[in-house]
Amino acid sequence: MREKIISCSQWLPHYLCRSARRLLAGGTRPQHIYFAICDHFEPYWGKADKSTARKRLQHWIDEYPKVAEKYRDSDGELLKYSFFYPEEEYQKDDLDALAGLCHAGYGEVEVHLHHDNDTSENLRRTLLDYKKRLHEEHGLLSVDKRTGEIVYGFIHGNWALDNSRPDGRWCGVNDELTILQQTGCYADFTMPSAPSSTQTRKVNSIYYAVDDPQRPKSHNWGRNARVGRQGEGLLMVQGPLAPAWHHRKWGLVPRIENSGLTASTPLSRQRVRSWIDTGVQVQGAPEHVFIKLYAHGTQEKSLEMFFDQGGLARLLDLVKEEGQRLGAKVHFVSAREMTNVIHALEERAEKAEEFRNGRFVSDLSRQVRQAG
Repeated sequence: MREKIISCSQWLPHYLCRSARRLLAGGTRPQHIYFAICDHFEPYWGKADKSTARKRLQHWIDEYPKVAEKYRDSDGELLKYSFFYPEEEYQKDDLDALAGLCHAGYGEVEVHLHHDNDTSENLRRTLLDYKKRLHEEHGLLSVDKRTGEIVYGFIHGNWALDNSRPDGRWCGVNDELTILQQTGCYADFTMPSAPSSTQTRKVNSIYYAVDDPQRPKSHNWGRNARVGRQGEGLLMVQGPLAPAWHHRKWGLVPRIENSGLTASTPLSRQRVRSWIDTGVQVQGAPEHVFIKLYAHGTQEKSLEMFFDQGGLARLLDLVKEEGQRLGAKVHFVSAREMTNVIHALEERAEKAEEFRNGRFVSDLSRQVRQAG
């Protein structure tokens, strides 16, 4: 309870101020909705053995294509699921299997990391080694067309990005944002983390965090991404965070809508509308709305909800239906594709929605483009 109170005291002021500003400015009807699921994809969650982990992974390999093939966005594209795979759970045969799913067009792998009492030097080595293995041995991750560098999206385990836990656990590195940039991270997708005390003051934003290497939680604040200007620092792409008035405790107290796809938080049309209404956007382009959700898709309750109970199909149905209701185009995107669109908006690109393969390209994207 204490952690929840601390968390709310951190993010509610900015949420209320932002909401008031948007209300005074008047609403802008969305024309484009970019939808991504960034999964903390942990087959060995709960210290599972090899057999259990492979069963979880195989469930995705068998069932996800069946769902994805039934749903196409306004561009005719299916949802490329974003699998943020933990470095500490790496097994070559597991990644070979997941890479097969991705190279078939159903997803993309990015970097996830749980660490504790770490050092800057060790973190840098870990990230450089992991991205090289994923790219060279499995054909995963992306390349920056401008530099040729292997790049990646990032989610921090236990939400403790940049040593942000008050007790200093589950990280230990105050200059983590700097190291992420230096090792090729194109954007961080960790937030929101409420009700965790690691939650940032700044919410519902796409922004740049400038690292103070001597202090923790440098992403607590930053300058908004905006049309006509690319910021300095690490790009932070947040998911919607708001009081859940449609889901109240005891019928009175709103719970927290924190973008999580969990069995304990039922899917509903009201949730989807709240994600859209939150209006995560690039400043100066309010007609483009970004919805970045998270999940722990290998946990048994999530597997049951997503596939056995049809939750993932229902989610995609609801998102498409809400887009149709608003007269907006819905774009199913990966973490990488979402970042490319953000940069296209910053660069004032016409039809920014067509730049999902703009700056950062996967091997598969390059092969398709070269074949064309």
